[in-house]
Amino acid sequence: MKLIFEEDKEGRQGFSYGASDVPAAKPLPEKYRRKEQASLPSLSELDVVRHFTNLSRLNFSVDTNFYPLGSCTMKYNPKFTERVAAFEGFSQMHPLLPQLSGGGMLAQGSLEVLYGLEKLLSEITGMSAFTLQPMAGAHGELTGAMLIAAYHKKRGDRRKYVIVPDSSHGTNPSSAAIAGYEIKVIPTGPDGYMDLEEYRKNLNTDVAAVMLTCPDTLGIFNPRIKEIADMAHAAGALMYYDGANLNALLGKARPGDIGFDLMHINLHKTFGTPHGGGGPGAGPVGVSSALEPFLPISRVIRRADGTFALDYNYPESIGYIAPFYGNFGVLLKAYAYILALGKEGLIRTAEIAVLNANYCLARLKKYYELPFDKACMHECVFSASKQSENGVHALDIAKYLIDRGFHPPTIYFPMIVKEALMIEPTETESKETLDAFIDIMIEIAALAKDDPSAVTRAPLNTPVKRLDETRAARQPDLRWKRP
Repeated sequence: MKLIFEEDKEGRQGFSYGASDVPAAKPLPEKYRRKEQASLPSLSELDVVRHFTNLSRLNFSVDTNFYPLGSCTMKYNPKFTERVAAFEGFSQMHPLLPQLSGGGMLAQGSLEVLYGLEKLLSEITGMSAFTLQPMAGAHGELTGAMLIAAYHKKRGDRRKYVIVPDSSHGTNPSSAAIAGYEIKVIPTGPDGYMDLEEYRKNLNTDVAAVMLTCPDTLGIFNPRIKEIADMAHAAGALMYYDGANLNALLGKARPGDIGFDLMHINLHKTFGTPHGGGGPGAGPVGVSSALEPFLPISRVIRRADGTFALDYNYPESIGYIAPFYGNFGVLLKAYAYILALGKEGLIRTAEIAVLNANYCLARLKKYYELPFDKACMHECVFSASKQSENGVHALDIAKYLIDRGFHPPTIYFPMIVKEALMIEPTETESKETLDAFIDIMIEIAALAKDDPSAVTRAPLNTPVKRLDETRAARQPDLRWKRP
C-alpha cells in the first residue's frame, strides 16, 4: 500500500473556498507565520477516503478478529455503550458548566452518573468509596501508591518497601517505585503460588503494602489469599488489589471481603469500554473506609435536597490527579454496561470467561508445555519450550497466527515462564471462534515438528514481513522523502 505522500497529484484538491463576504482578519505577527509552505500531499476527497479506509482494513481489532491477548483482556465492546456515550446531553456538555445555579442544572445528569458508578463499583468490589479520576490502570496504581503513602504518613509511620510477587502485573513495581518505595520481589513456588516462606521472611514493619494481581498473571487464583492478607495486616501493611484480572472474579468474590484495602479497576478489562491504547482509558481506585479521607479531590456528593455537587473539602486528600473528572465518556460506557448486564449478567461474565480459558487449556495442553498443570481462571499460560527445541519460538508462533487471521496471544510474559504464550479468550468469544483458534495452534505444533521453516518464515501475507526488530526499534526510518 502506498504512503499518502506517494498519492500526491499536484494541483488536486478536495475542497474549494467561495469568495469571502467578511473583512479580512489581521494576519498573525510574522514570528508566528510559516517561512515556507507545508509539505502536504494534494489529494481529492475520494483519494483521502479510500486511503484511510484501506489503511483501517489493515488494523487488527476486536471488531474484526479474535484478540486473545493475555492479561490485557481484549473483549468485544457492545455498541450500545458507544451510543449512550454519544448522547448529546453528555457529549456536548462543557466541563466547566456550573454545577447547581442557573444553567448548571444541566450538569446534574452527568454528576449523577459519576455518583451512581462510584456506588456500583463499591458494591461490586466490597470497597467503601471510589475515585473515578485515574485515566488508565497504571495511573490508578500510582494513585493507589500515593494513597498508601498518605495513609502511613498520617500515622507517623515511615515505611519504605512494597512487596510485589513475580507473578504480578508488570506495572506494579514501577507504580510503587514512582511513589518513592523500594520493591521486594517474592518468587513463585513450584506449585504456581507465591512462595509463602519467602513472603514471611520479607514481611516486616518496614513494608508499606503488598501489591497482588489476583488471579495472578499465570491465571491462577491463590487459595491462601486470606492468610496472605492477614499476615500483611498483622505487620501493619496494606493490601493492594491489582484489578487487571477482576474479570475472573466478577460477582463471585469481592476484593474487599478477602482482605484487600484498596484496588484499581481497568474498566476496559472488566466493564466493556475501549482498551486504552494511549487513551482514552480509565482506572478507578476503590478504598476501604480507613483510606477514604485521602482520596483525590474533587468528590461527587449527594446533597440533602437530592442534587449532586463536587466537594473539595477533604483536607487530607492527596489532591488532584487528573484534569476535570477523568475520562467521562469511558466512565459513562462502563456505567451503561453494568446497568445493562445487572447482577446476574456480571456473574455470568466471569463464569464464561473462566470456562473459555479452561476450554483452551484442556484442548491445548497435549501440544504445548503447561508450566503449572492446574485449572486456570480467566487466562492460561503455556510455554513453547517443546517447539523451541526445533527452532520454533513464541515469536514465530505469533507471526504465523497473524498470517492465519488471529491476533497472537501475549508472548514472553509473564517472564517467569520461558517462551510464554499467555491466552485470554474472554467471555465474548463463541466456541466456534475458540475452536478455530485452537485448531491453528495445533497445526502450528505439528508444523514445528515436521516443517519448522513453515512457521519461522511467517508472516507471508502482511504488508511488512520479517524485520530486524532490534534495528527497527533503534534506527526507525519514519520520514518519507520526496523522490
